[in-house]
Amino acid sequence: MNVTEPQVILASGSPRRRELLGNLGVSFRVVVSGEPEDSPETNPLRLAAELATLKAKAVAALHPGAVIIAADTVVAVDGQLLGKPADAAENRAFLEALSGRTHQVLTGVAVQSGAGLSCEVERTDVTFRPLTAQEIAYYAGTGEGLDKAGGYGIQSVGMALVSGIQGDYSNVVGFPLTLVTRLLRGAGVPVWGQTHSADPDLAPQPAGVSSA
Repeated sequence: MNVTEPQVILASGSPRRRELLGNLGVSFRVVVSGEPEDSPETNPLRLAAELATLKAKAVAALHPGAVIIAADTVVAVDGQLLGKPADAAENRAFLEALSGRTHQVLTGVAVQSGAGLSCEVERTDVTFRPLTAQEIAYYAGTGEGLDKAGGYGIQSVGMALVSGIQGDYSNVVGFPLTLVTRLLRGAGVPVWGQTHSADPDLAPQPAGVSSA
């Protein structure tokens, strides 16, 4: 029996997330949620889950019947949240705070489908090498980090700032592919050409932190 594949909507305008989701072989279209990325929540884990959930629900309300996938990435060092820097000066301050230290990158991924809402948070620990004032000024001057949580992008020049990673690299890019794959399959979306499975391990999971 032929099963109609569900329509998938990526609730994100991030070109990196579009590219990564496309690489998984998923057919989708983009609808940006427009939800503000601010909240009084100060716990990084809860904030990542909250913002991803808000984005998924906002788009789902306008597109009933579709599978909505949304994500939000936050960066924290010693519990202090580092959002997207407003300008080069704030970007330099962020890099100074991260220099020679280990910080956490947390991405909430929310999938809204007919089966309900499933949301989990992936965590990766990233260590920066000690940075010189010249290096900090140079990188901030590139503008690469202005639209990224924490003020850097690991997939480009920012990779030279990093001395070590513990966890999922794709999470630091902003879209943890192992978690994304599992949640989409749990919602009946074929990934890597595979069809929906009844395997309970692929079923939607409650909100929380993934075990990766």
